[in-house]
Amino acid sequence: MSKGSSKLDQVVIDARRAAEERSLSYREQSLRIHPWICGRCGREFIRENIRELTVHHKDHNHDNNPADGSNWENLCLYCHDNEHQRYVNHVRGHEGSTDTTTKTATSNPFADLANLLKKNGQK
Repeated sequence: MSKGSSKLDQVVIDARRAAEERSLSYREQSLRIHPWICGRCGREFIRENIRELTVHHKDHNHDNNPADGSNWENLCLYCHDNEHQRYVNHVRGHEGSTDTTTKTATSNPFADLANLLKKNGQK
């Protein structure tokens, strides 16, 4: 391994460690401030499954961590994934698009299913 790649590896390791420490810090704060309930679906959490409750940054900026928790909301894993996917779609312009050049699917793979079943003696 060259000296340059070992230096790069160390930078990546340090960055990941810093991100993990930052994450633990605001996660612990959010779990102390906010109830252990998903802010979207209302699922309640207990100590045994609290690992499934995540901290979501409302403005999607993971470096914006005010001590009062105003940029955080606790979301279950599923709602958190959904929120981030909606954000990605929004940024890419897929959500609420008024583009009429996109064609919708016109194929119906089950269109003749009833006739095929009748042919084979099934109802």
